[in-house]
Amino acid sequence: MNDSFPDLADAPFDAWVPDDEHFTCVQVIDETHDVRTFVLRLQDGACSFRYRPGQFVTLALDIDGERLHRCYTLSSSPTRPDTLAITVKRVPGGRVSNWLHAHLRPGSRLSLTGPAGQFCFPAGPVAVPARGQLYLSAGSGVTPLMSMSRAWADLGLDADVQFIHAARTPQDVVFADELAVLARRLPRWRATVVCEGRGATPGYSGLLGRLSLPLLRAQVPDLLGREVWCCGPAPFMAAVRAMLADAGFDMSRYHEESFSFEAPAASAPEPAAVPVASAAEPAPSFVITLKRGERFECAPDETVLAAARRAGLRWPFSCASGVCGTCRTRRLSGEVQMSQGGGLRPREVAQGWMLPCCSRPLGDLELDR
Repeated sequence: MNDSFPDLADAPFDAWVPDDEHFTCVQVIDETHDVRTFVLRLQDGACSFRYRPGQFVTLALDIDGERLHRCYTLSSSPTRPDTLAITVKRVPGGRVSNWLHAHLRPGSRLSLTGPAGQFCFPAGPVAVPARGQLYLSAGSGVTPLMSMSRAWADLGLDADVQFIHAARTPQDVVFADELAVLARRLPRWRATVVCEGRGATPGYSGLLGRLSLPLLRAQVPDLLGREVWCCGPAPFMAAVRAMLADAGFDMSRYHEESFSFEAPAASAPEPAAVPVASAAEPAPSFVITLKRGERFECAPDETVLAAARRAGLRWPFSCASGVCGTCRTRRLSGEVQMSQGGGLRPREVAQGWMLPCCSRPLGDLELDR
């Protein structure tokens, strides 16, 4: 048996690039009463969609005449490269999630960009982590951790994983059957489900209540020695951070994912200082020129996206914090200072891609847009 495998983002096929956005839905799976998995396939079967378990993509959809962008974690694993999958919970009043549930069917085509995100396997060869892993999820936050778990299973690597998933009722547990199968297949991979109530399953004999520090200590006696990966609604993750702090956990070994883009302050990258003119002299503005002919001015302490929106230009974006990659564009000339949060891979930056939402000009720019 292999002890490690090559980086899963390095596939032996031509790589999909950000300009290629042609995907077809090939399967729709009902996971629960309000959660569906959409299985997608690249139009060009000769290309490979390279990503790491835990990363996300950004969908671009035209709904009622408006272009909308939403981020969804890939619940699939790159160990199965022919397709990828997103698992979507229908949110009351949510325009995109309700549209996907109502309209995305096998044969439907859609556009997406990515992958992006740092809540994933680290770059480099994949091997069993030196520390035990603790996966904590709630609701549809199970998706990146399921991607990671599927990768461990497919690679046959005996990772020490404690997976605790919180749900409202047994009927709301996403991937319930697969969690049980993985626990039987993998020697040191264990799953625990905690439900707030029994719902329509009066015979449910699993854990009841909410995730708490006593429950964590009971289920994971070696909690303080593990690496923690957490994904779920913002209140859930805030509660987990508070529990771990009370337990004396080393938060340098804590990772979380949320598409509210409210990362813990300790992990937020500090933007480098941008030189600005003193109060005695007006700050210069730089000229941003788009390939399609539009021009606008941008101050040196202003992001390119903010300046474009101030000038009345429509520019797709989602997180506005350098994470999702929705606003990406390529520089044709000029330099920027960019403080991104993982929305671009190093090779994309080397190719001239930039994220206007977190890029400040260092001079005049020409952009491929």
